[in-house]
Amino acid sequence: MIKDTEDANSQELRRTFGVFQLTMISVGATLGTGILVILGEAVPIAGPGVWIAFILAGITALLSAVSYAEMAGMVPVSGSSYSYTYATLGEGVAWVCGWCLVLEYAVSVAAVAVGAADYVNETLRIFGFELPPALASGPDQPGGVINLPALIVVVLATILLMRGAKESGVVNTIIVFVKIGILVFFSIVAFTAFKAGNFEPLLPMGAAGVTAAASIVFFSYIGFDAASTAGEEAKNPKRDLPRAIILSMVIVTSMYVLVAVTAIGAREWQWFETSTAPLVQIVHEITQSNFAVFLFAASSVLAIFSVVITVLYGQSRILLTMSRDGMVPRFFGVVSPRTGTPLIGTLVTGTLVAITAALIPLGELANATSIGTLFAFCLVNVAVIYLRVTKPELERSFKAPLGYTIPILGALACAFLMLNLSGITWAVFGIWMLVGVLIYFAYSRRHSRVGTMSDADYRTSLSA
Repeated sequence: MIKDTEDANSQELRRTFGVFQLTMISVGATLGTGILVILGEAVPIAGPGVWIAFILAGITALLSAVSYAEMAGMVPVSGSSYSYTYATLGEGVAWVCGWCLVLEYAVSVAAVAVGAADYVNETLRIFGFELPPALASGPDQPGGVINLPALIVVVLATILLMRGAKESGVVNTIIVFVKIGILVFFSIVAFTAFKAGNFEPLLPMGAAGVTAAASIVFFSYIGFDAASTAGEEAKNPKRDLPRAIILSMVIVTSMYVLVAVTAIGAREWQWFETSTAPLVQIVHEITQSNFAVFLFAASSVLAIFSVVITVLYGQSRILLTMSRDGMVPRFFGVVSPRTGTPLIGTLVTGTLVAITAALIPLGELANATSIGTLFAFCLVNVAVIYLRVTKPELERSFKAPLGYTIPILGALACAFLMLNLSGITWAVFGIWMLVGVLIYFAYSRRHSRVGTMSDADYRTSLSA
C-alpha cells in the first residue's frame, strides 16, 4: 500500500502537513460540532450530567485514538480505518469499514451543516432580518423547504477544497483559533451567571440518560479520524500522525467539558429543551449586547464551516484510497496535477453532501453518523489486536501502552455505545449495510485489484 503511493507519479498527493497542521485538521474536524450543534439535543436526554456524557464519549474516542495512532504509524497512507482494515483483515472487511466511513463522514458533514441555519438566523436578527422558514429548514419542519445555509456552507467548503489542501489547511488553522477563542469567551460569560444549584439533580434520567447522550454526541469525536486520512500529505506521517491524533483528543475533550459545565451552570437543564442555538442565546441573555451576540454567532458559523472543510476533506481522501483498490469508480482517485487534489471526487462528494444537508433533519443524521463511526472505530481496535498476534515483529513508530488492554477496552466501549442507540438507528444502519453488501458483490468485488487477480499473481504480489 505504501509502495502504491510512492509509485503514483502524477497521481501523487503533495506532502505539506507537519504535526501542527495535522493537529489543526483533527481539532478543526472535531471542536465545535458537539457543543454548537448537538448540545441542545443532548441536555434534555442526559440532564445536568451532560458533561459526563462528553467525558464518556471522549474516553471511548481516546481509547480508539490510541489504536489509530499505532495503526497510523504502521500504515501511513490515506484512507484511515479503511486502509488499516484492508492491510490487516482483508478486502471484504475493509469494504464494510469503508462503507461505514462513507456514512460517518458524509452524513456528519451534513449534520454539522444543518446546524448552521440557527446561527445564521441569530446573526441576521442583530440587523433585524431573519430567514423565512422555507429557507431555514428542510421539509421535515413546518413551512420548511430547504436548509439554504447548510447548502451554502457545504458548497463553499467544496470549492475551497478543490483549490488545494495547503490553502484549505491555512484557512482551517485560522478558523480553529477563532473557535477556540469564542468557546473560551462563552465560558467566561457563562461563568458570570453560574449557579451550582443547576446541577441538582445531576442525573434526572439516570445513568441510562447519560449513556444514551454519550452515544449521540460521539460523532463529535471523529476529528482524529480525519487527521489519519492525511497520511499521504504528511511530511513525516510515522512520527507526526500519532502525536497529532492524541494531542487533538486532549484539546477537544477539555474544551467540550469546560463549555458543557459552564452552560449548565448558567441555565437550568430544562431550558435547553426549547433552545435552537443555546450558546448564542445564553450569551445574549447574559450580556444583553448585540455586538457580543453578533460576534459569537458569526464566529460559530465559521466554526461549523471549519468542521465541514476538514471532514469533507477526509471523505474525499478515503474514496481516493478505495478507488485505488478498485472498490469504487476510478474517477474518485484522479488527482489534479495543478492543485494536487482529487477534483472530481471532491466535487461529487460535496454535491451529494450538500443535497443531504439541505433536506434531511439534524437528529437522524447525527444518530446515523454515531453508529457508523463507532463500528469503524471498533474494527480498528480489532485490527490492532490482530496485528499484535499475527505480526508482532513489525516496526511500530508508536505502540499503545498496557499491552492488549487499550484496544480491547476501545472495542468494548464502542460496542457498548452502539447498543445504547435507538432501534430506528439500528434499522437504518442495517439497511445501509445491506446496500453496501449488494454494491460490494455487484461492483466492488468484480473490479477490485485483489478480486481480478489469479491466485498465482496474488501470491507473487505479496512477495514482491
